[in-house]
Amino acid sequence: MFIGEYQHSLDNKGRLIVPSKFRDELGEIFIITKGLDNCLFVYPKDEWKILEEKLKLLPLTRKDARAFVRFFFSGATECELDKQGRVLIPSNLREHCKIDKDAVVIGVSNRVEIWSKEEWDLYNDDENLSYDAIAEKMSELGI
Repeated sequence: MFIGEYQHSLDNKGRLIVPSKFRDELGEIFIITKGLDNCLFVYPKDEWKILEEKLKLLPLTRKDARAFVRFFFSGATECELDKQGRVLIPSNLREHCKIDKDAVVIGVSNRVEIWSKEEWDLYNDDENLSYDAIAEKMSELGI
């Protein structure tokens, strides 16, 4: 399980240090793809396979399903850590999540998310994120 929030900076080659607590669970090869909310999603191979199987079940006849699958898979790339625990984030993915230098890496249960620090701060702004409203929605889902 991935949990926690860590702040790191990309080097001039676009490499990001992956928090040591995440490295073993991600494994030698993992997937980074475009995520929702202007971030990147990072999946261990086994979690990616589970998600891939679910996405294969979406009806090809639905335009929104086709669009989501395209979005998700077109940005996906297999990655691995170097000896210093860094991952090279491709330029198209850096552009998607608007990372120039400072990044926030968070654990979200079965995946890791990578955010630009600016986007993470905006997302967490009290004006943009109503914890009371989220709590009400979660109670509707039985949580």
